[in-house]
Amino acid sequence: MGFKPLESFAARFPDKRLVILHTNDTHARIDPFPDGSRYEGLGGAARRATLIKQLKSSTPGTTLLLDAGDVFQGTPYFNFYGGALDFKLMTEMGYDASTIGNHEFDNGVEGFANVAGHAGFPFVSSNYDFGNSPMAPYVQPNLVKRVNGIKVGIFGLGVAFENLVLPHLHKGVVYNDPLLKANQMVSVLRRGYDCDLVICLSHLGYNYSDGRVSDRVIAQQIDGIDLIIGGHTHTFLDEPEVFDKPDGRSTIVTQVGFAGMVLGSITFEFDRQNRLTSAYAANTRIDNSIRES
Repeated sequence: MGFKPLESFAARFPDKRLVILHTNDTHARIDPFPDGSRYEGLGGAARRATLIKQLKSSTPGTTLLLDAGDVFQGTPYFNFYGGALDFKLMTEMGYDASTIGNHEFDNGVEGFANVAGHAGFPFVSSNYDFGNSPMAPYVQPNLVKRVNGIKVGIFGLGVAFENLVLPHLHKGVVYNDPLLKANQMVSVLRRGYDCDLVICLSHLGYNYSDGRVSDRVIAQQIDGIDLIIGGHTHTFLDEPEVFDKPDGRSTIVTQVGFAGMVLGSITFEFDRQNRLTSAYAANTRIDNSIRES
């Protein structure tokens, strides 16, 4: 898919660019889907690594690589390695941060902590309080990165445990209201850290008919978020959804399915004062046209 403009506020010739590469719900899909399956030949960590390397080399020093959770569960690789292999591969690919999905608790919070040290990147979770759990050293409520002169604030939101994670598997972890925490994080990142761009890594899900908190609800009710990278519902959005806000800003919501079949990309453009001027989106299907690195 080619780049598609989402919004345009000003400059035709931007002074700075920032490229956000993103995945979600990769679910231990290390190998491509096998022949004869519904998604035959799609995905694969080696191909993803090749594509990420190509995209990073084409825009050196301007890229962040982020994940919206549920790295765990889905293939025998998880059953055997418990997520350690996934984290090692993601580290080699150069991931900058990931939020935490419900399946990260499948081996209990202790099992998560046992392999978290293999991740050479931070876990960002704002509404899960890990303070009384073994994961406390590995999780932070927000992250600030400076890329190409742009100060980027990142926070993460996780889905409620009820009907998804058994109590003994999240022992010591407290779930907090994602709307409340999102509002707090935007204030911290915008006012406290003076971020130019704010990104939410969400494992809430794209949308629900029963009104549960979702990416769309966050986008509609919380001001100050530029991009929501979603997960949990395995939603393939061919192009992001854009929510125009009363203050003239926009919130972009995106999600790229599951199992690493698609790599998402959002390019933000800024003027000399680090003001956002435009944004473009592109999804790349990971198939056998991409060589394995």
